[in-house]
Amino acid sequence: MSETAAPGGVVQKPRRTLTRAVIRFAGDSGDGMQVTGEQFTTEAAWAGNDISTLPNFPAEIRAPAGTLFGVSSFQLQFGSQRVHTPGDQLDALVAMNPAALKVHQSDLKPGGILIVNTAAFDQRNLDKAGYAKNPLEDPGLGEKYRLYQVDISGMTKKALEDLALNAKEKERCKNFFALGLVSWIYTRPLDPTLDAIKKRFAKNPLFVEANTRVLKAGHAFGETAEMFAEHYGVEAAEMPPGLYRSMTGNRALAWGLLAAAERTQIPVVFGAYPITPASSILEELAMHKRFRVRTFQAEDEIAAATSVIGAAFGGAIGITASSGPGIAPSTWCRSWCSPTGISPTGRSPGSSPTSRRCPTSR
Repeated sequence: MSETAAPGGVVQKPRRTLTRAVIRFAGDSGDGMQVTGEQFTTEAAWAGNDISTLPNFPAEIRAPAGTLFGVSSFQLQFGSQRVHTPGDQLDALVAMNPAALKVHQSDLKPGGILIVNTAAFDQRNLDKAGYAKNPLEDPGLGEKYRLYQVDISGMTKKALEDLALNAKEKERCKNFFALGLVSWIYTRPLDPTLDAIKKRFAKNPLFVEANTRVLKAGHAFGETAEMFAEHYGVEAAEMPPGLYRSMTGNRALAWGLLAAAERTQIPVVFGAYPITPASSILEELAMHKRFRVRTFQAEDEIAAATSVIGAAFGGAIGITASSGPGIAPSTWCRSWCSPTGISPTGRSPGSSPTSRRCPTSR
């Protein structure tokens, strides 16, 4: 089933209840897919759902826009029952360009929701993604999935036509249109995202207005467009009452290092060069210097690795972290650890640990 954007009048659309859903937002690394996924996760948490997420970043540094190597994605599973993983097959995929569709289409289950940004399916982007012809013109795509062709970029610019923003600034707001649309599809509250926009762009009221307007435009489009015959609801999960915290893999690692320093009474020296998605380990540890931890932002991965080797020689717990291309130069320094008995460790490039909601200790 394939549909093309054609907004109509406001109608009351039926809502179907689901026990869980798996969604993935995918696009260029500059399309804001991580922000989009994080905000939808926050909306799901506000609605009381149990959640588990999986951010996925390009392993290349600044891969060319529109290429398969530059695709960034954010996946989450949320439900009214206990959720243990980010999910396997997708119930919904938002593809902001041809490359995102080509990389992630195989993970979408038959009959799943497929939302594509039609404005990005021009010949230049199709060539970069390796398509011989436009996949949206293939009848088989609409037969296999519930295909919704939406001019996300065009409607974003339409919503902002009277604001004093340049074309690039308007284009960068399109992820919030996608977020507003998917929030309507799954009946998620917009309040946490509206609050986040105000905090994120507190120093620029024009950006607050732009992103707020686009978010609401995406939500209204889902509500009024005839292509969407129904939307879905996922009830709150039954979990013990208490205070809950959003826990990511990087934060859990940082807290584990803090615990190691406290229990062993040995200081931790963490040296790193910022690189997504490993940077948040450095940022988290830097907030806890009241414990036995010292952080060092190096000028490159080699300096980071050698600094913590020196710290280890001095009796501290020396730790570094990197990702993607940063693994290569830091690995060059590992041979120095072998004669000393220092154990080098690493993490796989390109992806980030999952996150979930966990009860906090009291």
